[in-house]
Amino acid sequence: MNKIAEKLIWMLIALLGASAVGGIALNRGENINALWFIAAALCVYAIAYRFYAKWIALTVLAVDDTRATPAERLDNGHDFVPTNKWIVFGHHFAAIAGPGPLVGPTLAAQFGYLPGTLWILFGAVLGGCVQDMTILFLSTRRDAKSLGQMARDELGVLGGTAALIATFAIMIILIAVLGLVVVNAMKHSPWATFTVSATIPIAIIVGVYMRHLRPGQVLEATVLGVFLLLSSVALGGWVDHQESLRVWFDHEGLTLAWCIMVYGFAAAILPVWLLLAPRDYLSTYMKLGTITLLAVAIIFLRPDVKMPAITQFIDGTGPIFGGKLFPFVFITIACGAISGFHALISSGTTPKLLANEGDIRMIGYGGMLLESFVAVMAMIAATVLDPGVFFAINSSAGIVGTDAAKAVQTITAWGFPVTVEQMQTLAQQMGEVTLFARTGGAPSLAVGMASIFGSAFGDSLLAMWYHFAIMFEAIFILTTLDAGTRVGRFMLQDMLGNIWPKMGETSWTPSVVSSSALVVAAWGYFLYIGVIDPNGGVNILWPLFGIANQMLAAIALSVATGILVKSGKLRYAWVTALPLLWLITITSTAAWQKITSDDIRIGFFAAANDLSDKLAANLLPPEKALVAPQLIFNFHLDGVITIFFIALLWLIVLDMVRVVVRYLIGKPVLPTTETAHSPSRLVEDWLQD
Repeated sequence: MNKIAEKLIWMLIALLGASAVGGIALNRGENINALWFIAAALCVYAIAYRFYAKWIALTVLAVDDTRATPAERLDNGHDFVPTNKWIVFGHHFAAIAGPGPLVGPTLAAQFGYLPGTLWILFGAVLGGCVQDMTILFLSTRRDAKSLGQMARDELGVLGGTAALIATFAIMIILIAVLGLVVVNAMKHSPWATFTVSATIPIAIIVGVYMRHLRPGQVLEATVLGVFLLLSSVALGGWVDHQESLRVWFDHEGLTLAWCIMVYGFAAAILPVWLLLAPRDYLSTYMKLGTITLLAVAIIFLRPDVKMPAITQFIDGTGPIFGGKLFPFVFITIACGAISGFHALISSGTTPKLLANEGDIRMIGYGGMLLESFVAVMAMIAATVLDPGVFFAINSSAGIVGTDAAKAVQTITAWGFPVTVEQMQTLAQQMGEVTLFARTGGAPSLAVGMASIFGSAFGDSLLAMWYHFAIMFEAIFILTTLDAGTRVGRFMLQDMLGNIWPKMGETSWTPSVVSSSALVVAAWGYFLYIGVIDPNGGVNILWPLFGIANQMLAAIALSVATGILVKSGKLRYAWVTALPLLWLITITSTAAWQKITSDDIRIGFFAAANDLSDKLAANLLPPEKALVAPQLIFNFHLDGVITIFFIALLWLIVLDMVRVVVRYLIGKPVLPTTETAHSPSRLVEDWLQD
């Protein structure tokens, strides 16, 4: 009887999910309620986790919860530390959930709500979640080796070396861009700066509490940490209104950049239990709490999504970024659907903390599902705004003009009416001087969130909700930056260990300090250039963020596919091979267009040539002419980096195919580097927890 009831329940969930997805996909000409998005997401996630993820974990990967993990076997109290599964989940989610699931869907909304929403849902359950769980499993079975090192060990010197270089180079660019977003979010915002700064000592207090004062008392430490975290949010608002105190947290971008570099270095060298894990764990509560509150508000308000399902900008003429629907919706929304950065976390810090293989499905697949849900919430928050307001906030002055009247005239002509008075009123409600041309996605997302919170809990607090949302986004991003820096350190140590084995020891102090300093110096350089150059610098590298991220995912899936085949699981290799094929298609197409397109809003070299011609003809205003050489250099740099990345990707993919073919025809290949089975002594303790 219970089995029959269970089958009926899952049939109802499937029916509800199909109806919700169908309603979203087929609706035209009328506003659709945001509840359909939540229903579709929850049903799709539930079915995928219950059936697809379980089948992969048990059949394809064959997880073994009685097998000792590297955290247990190599426990050194510094990097390898068996950790409670909920702490690991919190750290993992906080590390992977950076700006992507918030900003990407917001920017992609220029195409309409439909393409991005479908990609978020099905890209996650078939691609992103599979990648995260598979790489976490493979790394756990290989002493928590990094993605690049696994590629070198399993594929060979050629493809492995290319993977090591590609993953490390992409990581540096990703962290630099994340750092710049954090700086811009906290710049001259005492409230955000105070609250973000307060999370560091709070994390240390919680880490010491769980490690030395009350070992194993996770609930007590959680209550203490959440109380201090919420208190810091409230106190930050108070500090922001105290003239004598706010000056201590009101800083220029360059000052904040140096502070972030120092923090990144500290997060990379300190024991993981002292700062990184507890900070990310506590940040998860703020992230989940805010997203849950947003979901509750949406359920309570049942707002209509005002953005059309598909806009006219699918032809590539969008005001926010250039490029057609294919492939750029899949590039713009990386995190939230599938993100290569996650593979670095899944093969970096997380497997060094994992105490039981049985938790891989929850942490790897479940953590990515949660991030996908964040992306759905971001899509809703962006599309419940009036489309005219959305485009007024996100369209640059170069597209719509610097004059407010001209901007609203241009946007209204697109078919999305908006008025100057409407924008002025909205800016006053949010406590801002203006909201025109606040590009980047974060401000419009904050306005959308504040509007939902204000409607549900009081319009008089709109300014507070807006600044809370800005601060929330900054914390979201910083947790990815610190984990990324530590993973970058592990990757560099793996590479240097191939030359000098002693450097490959992740807990050897000289290696830890020197490799951490090199990683921070690398991304810190690009961050520094971006902060001091308001007209370009690393800002121009943002278009590479999505392409590089998806290329990294393709590299991860190539490694996973090769290992599955070598492990005698050819019949299951399609699980990673199909999303790999899709990623190769979209990244190669996007890279080709960014390199060869004559459209200056798409092609890097086209933009550089256009700017060079205008500079030579004295057609640029003096302030633009002054920075034009730097901008031209950056456009060329973007193009060269894109060529470099796509060449490395194809080299790795072809090397994986070579290894697979050799294995299938019976020729010798490198032996698998999976460690031998060792029974766990922790399994009973962790199962009882």
